Amino acid sequence: MTLNKILIASAALLTLTAATSPPETLDLQGLAKIGKVDERYQSYNVEMAEVTGGRFWAPYGGPAGEVYRMRPPVDLTSAKLRALARALGPAYIRVSGTWANSTYLPAKGESISAPPAGYKQVLTRKQWREVVAFANSAGARIVTSFPASDGARNSDGSWNPEQAQRLLDLTREAGGSIYGAELFNEPTMPAHGAFPKGYSVADYSRDFRIFQRWARRAAPGMKLTGTGGTAEGTMLKHGSGVGGLGALSSEDLMAANPDSLDIVAYHHYGSVSARCGGMAIGAKDNALSAQWLDVTLLDYDFYANLRDRFEPSKPLWLNETAQAACGGSPWASTFIDSFRYLNQLGALAQKRVQVVAHNTLDASDYGLIDQDTLEPRPNYWAAVLWRRTMGATVLIAPRSPSPELRLYAHCLRGTPGGVGLLALNTGAAVQTLDVGRRALGWTMLGQPVDTRSITINGKSPSLDARDNLTGLRGAPVRGALQLPGRSITFAAVRDARNPACR
Repeated sequence: MTLNKILIASAALLTLTAATSPPETLDLQGLAKIGKVDERYQSYNVEMAEVTGGRFWAPYGGPAGEVYRMRPPVDLTSAKLRALARALGPAYIRVSGTWANSTYLPAKGESISAPPAGYKQVLTRKQWREVVAFANSAGARIVTSFPASDGARNSDGSWNPEQAQRLLDLTREAGGSIYGAELFNEPTMPAHGAFPKGYSVADYSRDFRIFQRWARRAAPGMKLTGTGGTAEGTMLKHGSGVGGLGALSSEDLMAANPDSLDIVAYHHYGSVSARCGGMAIGAKDNALSAQWLDVTLLDYDFYANLRDRFEPSKPLWLNETAQAACGGSPWASTFIDSFRYLNQLGALAQKRVQVVAHNTLDASDYGLIDQDTLEPRPNYWAAVLWRRTMGATVLIAPRSPSPELRLYAHCLRGTPGGVGLLALNTGAAVQTLDVGRRALGWTMLGQPVDTRSITINGKSPSLDARDNLTGLRGAPVRGALQLPGRSITFAAVRDARNPACR
C-alpha cells in the first residue's frame, strides 16, 4: 500500500471513532417532515445523441478549438452498464437533449441511408428497442421529447405529430411505455435547437395545442411536461434575445398556454464549460464556495415562481442539470464536483422539487460513468450512497455547527423511524457530530480533492466480475462521527425514532 493510500485510509477511519472534543449533538428524533419527493427523485439523462451516435462534446486534450467529436452509439445492451444503472434505480431515464429536436425514426420496414430532409440524425428502430429494454432492466421509466425541426412540420409550418406517434407505437411494441414527454427540448433556445428559422412564442403556443390534443387521444396516461427552459434565473437572465441567441422566455411560453402541464420542468447549469467559453463562477477554485453551491437555488426560485403563477400546485422537476453546459469542465468528473451534485440533491429536496435528473449517465465529462471504460466516477458512487440512505420523506435540515458543514436529512430508506443523514464538509477542519449509537457511516474521501479516485471508509469501491458493487459496506459509528476536511459522509441512523419516519 502506498503512503498516499495509507493516509486516505487513516483519515476515513477517523470518521468511525470517538471524538476527542465534545461533539455537536443532533436531535434527529425531533426533525419535522417538510414533504416528500418522488421515489425516483435521483434520475439521469441519456442523450439522444448517445443512442444514435453522432457529434457530441469532444473530450479535452484534442485539437485546439475542438467542440464536437463523432461518437459511436452507446451500447445499451452492456451487462456492466445495466448493472451500474440498476444500482441507481428506481429512476427516470430522460432520452432527449438538443439532438432529439432533429432526429428521425423510420417507419416499420422503411430503409434509409441518410436522414430525410429537415432532419440531422436517424434513430433506428433497433436502437429505440434497446432503450426500452435498458429502461426495463434498470427499473427506469422513460421520459422524452419529440422532433422540432423542419422535417417534423406540416406545409403551413405547424408541428406534425407523426414522429411522436411512431415513437409511442414502437415503445409499446417493444414492451415499454413513455411516462412523460416534453413537446421539444429547450424551446426557449430555438436557434440552438434546430427549430425553423424565426420560431416564435406564437409558433410554440400553436404547436403545444396540437401536441396536447394528440397526447390526449394517443397517450392519455402520458404526463405532459414543460416547458424545459434553461438557466433563465442565472446565466440567461429573463428577456428576449439574450446574448444574441434569439432566446424565448419561459414566462411567455407558459402564459400562452396556462394550466396545461402535468409537470413543470426546467434545466439548470451554473456555468458553461471551457469548450464553449466558461464563466468565472464555474472555476475549480470556487467549487466549494457557498456562491457556487447555492447557484442552483437561483434557477429554482425563477422557475418555481413561474410554476406558481401559471401551473399552480403542479410538481416541479429539474430534468436536466450538471456542473457545466457543453459537456462539463475537466473537473466535472472528479471528486470536487460531488459536493455540488449532492448539495443540489439535498437543497432542492428541501424546496420540494420532485425529480433531479443528472446529465448524463455515461457521456462526456459530466457523465456519472466514463463512456469509454464504463468505470464509475466519484459522482456515481455519491449517487449510489444517496440512493441507499436518503428516502423520499424529507426532513428539516439539522442545525449545523459551522457554515462550512452542510447537513441534510431524510427518512432512512427501508427503516421505520430511522434517519438518513448527509454531511458535506467543505472546509479544511475536522467536524464532529453525535448521531446516536446504532448508526452506520460511509465517508467519501479524495486526495487531492480533484482526484478521479475516491475511497469509501478507506476502501476503493468497484464492480466485481459478476457486476456486483463492492467496497460499500457501512462501518459502525462508535461514539461520535468525525468528518474529515473536504469529505462527504452519509450516516444511516437506525435508532433515531423519528415519528415522521414511521
